[in-house]
Amino acid sequence: MTEFIGRAISAFLLIGLIGGCQPTVKVEAPKEPITINLNIKLDADVRVRLEEQAKEDIERNPDIF
Repeated sequence: MTEFIGRAISAFLLIGLIGGCQPTVKVEAPKEPITINLNIKLDADVRVRLEEQAKEDIERNPDIF
């Protein structure tokens, strides 16, 4: 009988340990604001404008090169 009680206590302790190891997930807002760097888009826009201007200049004056 004492062997059964010992196994029962061991089983309850094991279940308690397994239940205590459940992972937790915390969702928190960032402390600093999120910043998005838009330099790439601006750079691409400037390049497109320069390419269009260069094409127009070459069409007006093909003797540039």
